[in-house]
Amino acid sequence: MSGDAPLSAAEKTLSVLEALADHSRIADIADASGLPKPTVHRILQTLVQRGFARADGRGGYLGGPRILSLAGRFLQRLDIAEHVRPALRDLQERTGWTVHLALLSGDEAVYVAKLEGVRPYHLASRVGMSLRLHCTSIGKAILAALPDDEVRALVRRTGLPARTGRTITGERALLAELAVVRERGYAEDHEENEAGVRAVGAAVVNHTGEVVGGVSAASLVDLADAPPDLPQLVVRAAAEVSRALGAD
Repeated sequence: MSGDAPLSAAEKTLSVLEALADHSRIADIADASGLPKPTVHRILQTLVQRGFARADGRGGYLGGPRILSLAGRFLQRLDIAEHVRPALRDLQERTGWTVHLALLSGDEAVYVAKLEGVRPYHLASRVGMSLRLHCTSIGKAILAALPDDEVRALVRRTGLPARTGRTITGERALLAELAVVRERGYAEDHEENEAGVRAVGAAVVNHTGEVVGGVSAASLVDLADAPPDLPQLVVRAAAEVSRALGAD
């Protein structure tokens, strides 16, 4: 209305961010936010530069990794993930390993919960840290839930950089690995992301069956006295977290 005070720059930016949660095209974001398309485009460019948005390669935009990174840091302080913590705690107590929950954010995942293992060491992972998908157990579990065409598109966007000498850096080898993950229902990381660390991960889905993240149990290789049913325990924990997020 003509009598309303003009929106501040902060209000405009927040309006675009809120619209970005449901829309990717500039025209749709403009309609949802009530802002002119040039204004929306200018704000989106700033959000991309700061990591709060990213171009999807098709003329649209998606949320960027910094959104979930910040959310993870708030989760650590506010403990909003409390409703999934019993499943994570049970996995930690049954295995003695460090347990993670990470959620998908664009082409990465971000840790939103971490329960330290019982051994007197601490892994370098932390809540709010982003992780690559091709070289982590959680990431490979997420990728295995996607069609190969989507995996190939992601590889074109991000590449397959080596984190260690064991990282899978070829698209064909990655797709072969994901086929194995799909068949057995869980993924493994054998020092592919961090030397000296191994992990087992399984995907987490939401109420629509869409993959949204994953659960993992990790340990130092030298101390990895794994229970024989470790993969099954991780898969069960991921299923319990999925149910907490509304999955059947």
